[in-house]
Amino acid sequence: MKKVILSGGGTGGHIYPAVAVAEALKRKWGDRVEILFVGAEGKMEMEKVPALGYRIVGLPIAGLQRRMDWHNLAVPFKMMKSVAKARRTIRDFGADVAVGFGGYASAPVLWAAQRMGVPTVIQEQNSYAGMTNKILARGAHRICVAYDGMERFFPKEKIVLTGNPLRGRFSKEGAARAEALAHYGFTDDRPVLLVVGGSLGTRTLNEMMKAWLPLQGGEPPVQVIWQTGKFYEREMKEFLKAHPAKHIWQGAFIERMDYAYAAADLVISRSGACTVSELCLVEKPVLFVPSPNVAEDHQTKNAMALVEKGAACMVRDADAVTGAIDRAVELLKRPEELRRLSANIGRLALADAADRIVNEIEKVW
Repeated sequence: MKKVILSGGGTGGHIYPAVAVAEALKRKWGDRVEILFVGAEGKMEMEKVPALGYRIVGLPIAGLQRRMDWHNLAVPFKMMKSVAKARRTIRDFGADVAVGFGGYASAPVLWAAQRMGVPTVIQEQNSYAGMTNKILARGAHRICVAYDGMERFFPKEKIVLTGNPLRGRFSKEGAARAEALAHYGFTDDRPVLLVVGGSLGTRTLNEMMKAWLPLQGGEPPVQVIWQTGKFYEREMKEFLKAHPAKHIWQGAFIERMDYAYAAADLVISRSGACTVSELCLVEKPVLFVPSPNVAEDHQTKNAMALVEKGAACMVRDADAVTGAIDRAVELLKRPEELRRLSANIGRLALADAADRIVNEIEKVW
């Protein structure tokens, strides 16, 4: 029986890659592997992970606030308590390996594991390495990355290009386009734009739709799949009721992302690591609007990594409300450009990333 600790959290971008690796471990090893998640008390992983059938231990860890805040005074003490609890957890569980997926929740676990002689593996999702992973890299046995050029941050001999692990199956083939269009009540005589802002939603992309839609006289030139996010659902429903328009599908969530991707000719999206990886696998042209509210501006760096390879376009958040959707509509008039973007983003796809990471874990446990 092999025992694996998977640590990370705070956001879905750290949790779901860990879950994807857990699922890959279970597929391959079945009852011969035991998995324990370690996250941060009060964060979303403490609810999401048990709901998926996995055991999780919470640490009293907290991240530094970017502004001056008295809560920052407690961070060193919480770190010390978290390292102590991580050591007890590793010892009591009898871990053979600890895998970190970034976010401050993984820092005390990998720190403790490295000092206890337990092999560690780091998974870095972004094109610009996070602070936690950079600090822990020296003691790690393997560093699994999703972008070329990561030797800027990590020892070259430890780096393995695996891609980002995703839950579910994403591929260019996906669902049938005709079936996808019918699902949204669309026709094939107008291009389709997918506007997606994550489970909670994105204020900028919703404000973009609010600024653009009233100017279309109820008859926009494109069909739009508009995912508002849960946080903005009621507000955006009221807006659409006050400004009714044809060719718009609106919802808080998109249950069938395979349909959304199959229907879409172009995507407007944030550029979180998992989203970028999905878009590479489905080979969809994309106009990124990176979030400015993330550590080390990594979404802009993720987007630029693709823009520099001719695999995506980008509009900065500050310009998106007035400029992004007009740019998208213009792109939709240029099928050759869309085909070029699709081909280039597809070349960056790394399939079966979770299985690749499992292979690296097996080399060190």
